[in-house]
Amino acid sequence: MTNLILLTESNAKRWAAARLTRNFTPTARHLVAPAAKARYQAVSARTGVPWAAIAVIHERECSQDWTGSLAQGDPWNRVSVHVPAGRGPFRSWEEAAIDALVNCAPYAARNKDWSIGRTLAKLEQYNGLGYAARGRPSPYIWAGTDQYRSGKYVRDGVYDPNVVDGQPGCAGLLKTMMALDPTITFTGATITPVISVKPIPAEKPAAPSIINPSKGSIGAFIANIFNVIFRRKA
Repeated sequence: MTNLILLTESNAKRWAAARLTRNFTPTARHLVAPAAKARYQAVSARTGVPWAAIAVIHERECSQDWTGSLAQGDPWNRVSVHVPAGRGPFRSWEEAAIDALVNCAPYAARNKDWSIGRTLAKLEQYNGLGYAARGRPSPYIWAGTDQYRSGKYVRDGVYDPNVVDGQPGCAGLLKTMMALDPTITFTGATITPVISVKPIPAEKPAAPSIINPSKGSIGAFIANIFNVIFRRKA
């Protein structure tokens, strides 16, 4: 049986060391887009699961397809046939997502520790602990980072050490999402924003010229004389 405390610690260490080996930005931009974010936040408000965690589950389970259930990617308007089977039909994507987080293992809505290590452990539980049981990094979490090279369950109970998971892993997605949207935070996780606002440089004073002589100069003295003469004529 997998020790979740050790898995949490291991994932926190991997997070700190991980470097991206793929470009996650196009996918992450879709996940943090205002319309998508609002839907994830609505589910978060009902479950207590951080909206960014919901977003990466949605991407992993069905490539952010809004017709697919958060539980396993099956259509939410039909009874699911994949594990967890027998769920639904539901009236909306949001209703199906709430059911997945509240009523289906690993019961993410019951979790109270959303530090980065625990979040990644919970996401790994969501997919299954088969990789942890083998002492291998889960591609569900680490695909697209230097923490993962190969190995994937190609179907239930069948592991192929040579297959490389082509989907973006949750860790890389979260790192990129946090860089794009600084409002996303997890205890123990610090990310440098992708877009930094540079301070506007102070405007430099105009260089001295005939029409703008520097104070105390001969040019300024002559300009004052002309001003006096023309004021008198006026």
